[in-house]
Order: sequence, then structure tokens, then C-alpha cells
Amino acid sequence: MFTGIITGVGRITAVHPLGSSAQHGKRLLIQTPPGYLAGVALGDSIALNGACMTVTALDLAANEFTVEVSAESLAHTTGLDGLGEVNLEQALRAQDRLGGHIVTGHVDAVGRVLHFAPVGESWALHLLAPAALGKYLATKGSITVNGVSLTVNAVCDRPEGCECRINLIGHTLTHTTLGRLQAGQPLNLEIDLIARYVERMLPTAP
Repeated sequence: MFTGIITGVGRITAVHPLGSSAQHGKRLLIQTPPGYLAGVALGDSIALNGACMTVTALDLAANEFTVEVSAESLAHTTGLDGLGEVNLEQALRAQDRLGGHIVTGHVDAVGRVLHFAPVGESWALHLLAPAALGKYLATKGSITVNGVSLTVNAVCDRPEGCECRINLIGHTLTHTTLGRLQAGQPLNLEIDLIARYVERMLPTAP
């Protein structure tokens, strides 16, 4: 379980295939900020760009850890199959503050950036989510974007999907990878967990 409050920005420095076919996943080596892995043990969960992964190897002296990403996860996420920066969040502990919202680390879909530009002292992010996620998105609700818990300012259903408008403050841009977004870039999206259960509990039409 996570909160969507990013605790560090790491970098995928090596990608190794786990087999010779598309049915095989990949092993990633991630470099972290100094001291980030203090208290982390083998088998712990760390979210990479919003996708929950298990630590399979650990080098505290080098500030590095390894995860193995299945072909299934690679097919339903973005940013985990090549070198580059990733948002990191260690799993929530029972005594931690829930600073964002309840996040599972299970990516629901890949969206894309429609618009990213400064507005006053902040930045406006407009993203397009698949139409199937539209019913879970609501004004002043929550969405996780590349692992970051964000508040939805407005939603607009369009033929090609659901447009979601978000405002990003400077702190978020500085302490996550979202400051480097560009139009057309794919994004990992996770809907609010409560919305998912509400839909399940609602009666279906006969």
C-alpha cells in the first residue's frame, strides 16, 4: 500500500531481459539518492512510477536495488522498459501519515499528456485517460499519475477518452519527474481505490 507521496527520484541504469521472447519480463537496476535504501530489506515493496515492485537484490553501499518486472506488468505500464528517471515511493507503514490518498501500486491504464504549460506560479496538466476510466474520475477527486497523488480539477468526457485537468505546484515539479513532462508523453494512471469499490457495490441494471 502507498500514498502517492513520492519519497525520492531514482534512475533505471540497466535493463536486462529475463528471457528471449516477449513472454519474458525484464530485470531493472535502479540507482537511488544516497541513504534512500536505509531500512529497506529484500522482499520489500517499492513503487516505480506508480507500479508496485518487489526488491530482489540490494546494494546499500552503491545505493542500488533490483526488481524483476513481468511481461504482464510491462504490457500495462509505461517507463519501466528502458533507462531513465522514475518516481520512487517505499511502501506505507502502519504508523505513517496518509499524506496523499490510498494507492495500491497497481496501474489501471496508460494515459497521455495533452497539455502541460505554466499558469501563474503553477503548471496546468491536461491528460487523456482511456474512456473506461472516465466513470472513476471526478472533480476534486484523486488520481495517481506516475505514482504521484494529485487532485482532479475538472473532467471532460470526449469521444477518444476522458480529459482530466490537474494543477501542479512548484514543489511537485521539483521533487518528482513530472516537471519533465511533454505533450504526447505516456503516463501510468491509477484510479482512486474507493471509486473502484463503490462501482462494484452499486446494483447493476437487469
